[in-house]
Amino acid sequence: MLKGKVAIVTGSTSGIGLGTARALAGAGADVMLNGFGAPDAVASLVRDIAGEHGVRVRHNGADLTRTDGVEALVGETLAAWGRIDILVNNAGIQHVAPVEDFPVERWDAVIALNLSAVFHATRLALPGMKERGWGRIVNIASAHGLVASAQKAAYVAAKHGVVGLTKVVGLETAGTGVTCNAICPGWVLTPLVQAQIDALAAARGLTTDAARAELLGAKQPSGDFVTPEQIGGFTTFLCSPSADQITGAALSIDGGWTAQ
Repeated sequence: MLKGKVAIVTGSTSGIGLGTARALAGAGADVMLNGFGAPDAVASLVRDIAGEHGVRVRHNGADLTRTDGVEALVGETLAAWGRIDILVNNAGIQHVAPVEDFPVERWDAVIALNLSAVFHATRLALPGMKERGWGRIVNIASAHGLVASAQKAAYVAAKHGVVGLTKVVGLETAGTGVTCNAICPGWVLTPLVQAQIDALAAARGLTTDAARAELLGAKQPSGDFVTPEQIGGFTTFLCSPSADQITGAALSIDGGWTAQ
């Protein structure tokens, strides 16, 4: 379905981003990976995805908290392959603290990566998409883009911002062949969430399994995690002709979290 298309997936050396990159490659897209990791491990990922799916795969390790990092990622993709058809803005970080204790530098970092990088990548990718009359921008927001949780001021603010930006871009590109949507996952068992499970277990004196069950039970009625593969499949659907008229939407995949 996506043969001949070029995709950038930010934050794609692990977790949701990696699951999404694999899904897009499985549909035939060439993929620019982005994210941190040991050079040997990243090189192995590139070889594995390219070999398994018969597509071109590259990696750019730019720091997307910096505007010039986003520009470098987009620039290398265009230099290598001449186009960007699909942009998946996934890279993100988290910090948990009450507002009055929230470290200013952590606020700045979360907003820079989780929100500002989404804006910069979008503004750079859009002109070519519009010129070709086809493009897909998929922003990985969060259930926290729709509802809030205590002690997550920066993350919640950034993800609400991503949902708002998604709506604006959806309106501005309506009728051009370009769509922009936000996927809003609930709990996904990624390294970021595992860190929260470990912190909860340590703070409450719980086993890892008990902390995991408590985390899910507090928010996600299904009692199970969303998987990176499910999000990858959802993203691939949004790139299909069946999704041509889905744009500017915030789409939940959260085990019932935001239905409550």
